[in-house]
Amino acid sequence: MDVAIIGIGIHPFGRTEGVTGLEQGVVAARKALSDASVDWPDIEFAYGGTSAAEKPDTMVSKMGLTGLQFINVSNGCATGGSALQSAYMAIKSGMFDIGMAVGFDKHPRGAFTIDPEASGLGKWYGDVGMALTPQFFGMKIQRYMHEYGITEDTLTRVAVKNFKYGAMNENAWRREAFSYDDVANSPMVCAPLRKYMFCSPAEGGCAMILCRADKAKQYTSNPIFLNSAVVKTRNFGSFEVFSQNQALERAESPTVKASTAAFEMAGVGPEDIQVAQLQDTESGAEIMHMSENGFCADGDQEKWLAEGWTEINGRLPVNTDGGCLANGEPVGASGLRQVYEVALQLRGEAGARQVPNNPKVGYTHVYGAPGLSGVTIMSR
Repeated sequence: MDVAIIGIGIHPFGRTEGVTGLEQGVVAARKALSDASVDWPDIEFAYGGTSAAEKPDTMVSKMGLTGLQFINVSNGCATGGSALQSAYMAIKSGMFDIGMAVGFDKHPRGAFTIDPEASGLGKWYGDVGMALTPQFFGMKIQRYMHEYGITEDTLTRVAVKNFKYGAMNENAWRREAFSYDDVANSPMVCAPLRKYMFCSPAEGGCAMILCRADKAKQYTSNPIFLNSAVVKTRNFGSFEVFSQNQALERAESPTVKASTAAFEMAGVGPEDIQVAQLQDTESGAEIMHMSENGFCADGDQEKWLAEGWTEINGRLPVNTDGGCLANGEPVGASGLRQVYEVALQLRGEAGARQVPNNPKVGYTHVYGAPGLSGVTIMSR
């Protein structure tokens, strides 16, 4: 059974005082229903994700008590992508005809931190500072840069690009473009990553209405087909968030596994993708994920960024809405925000940041703790 996205909705990301995370999710859900020309009683099931806000299934008290199946999802930064993959599988299996994936969050200000013992780690993991995730990301990209000749210039170019596109996105949090010098001279946080190379915990909500592809035209003249949706976890030997050690022999990352499976399921390759969203928790993540998702070889990112190949008019536009750097990271919503942006691009509705030449195939990648990745491939 093929699956289509027939409605998309978003609550702006950032800080919205006086509005709960759940209420932001409700706004996104109602916008998605309106976009699909569907009423809430028509929805047969829902998967909802959050990390720091109210339980998603309590949304029914605001949307309407219809008795639908509503399952809560929690999967680190891949929560939104996991909610979408669950909804995709529910329809693909033939069990349901139409449903919703929704995610939202409302994080406190500051850096993302964890309770090591609640995550199956020893207390020592926090004592040495690794529970403050920027430390991990700084260490990981530092090693990658050493091994593959990536320079700080490339880290800077990623941030400049993403904030530029965030300034063009009415739903982004950070709507201010930064110059190269602004980024390159910003304070060092966790070497080699500087202040403007990190995303921030945020608020926001996003929702999708999915249905059987053979019924999509009953609701919309412009459906987006979900050709694959895959979530994979780590193997022993891959160095991921919450890894307690580094194996002597490194294994493929969960991103490589998810990407390979998604391409195989969709029947396309990296060369077919015309617009992409790649997890950019910080600048280094976007760089590493370019190669892990199969779009370039390790080390080639230097040339890609210098030549502008990830710009809107480039070979493969990446993070055209500003990514996590400009939008912030409300964990429950980020993976769905990526799909929202690619759907806009494929529908030709992205306005000033529209990718030229009528893109037909898009890609999203989300990465979350403790080392899992979700990938979707979409087409029109």
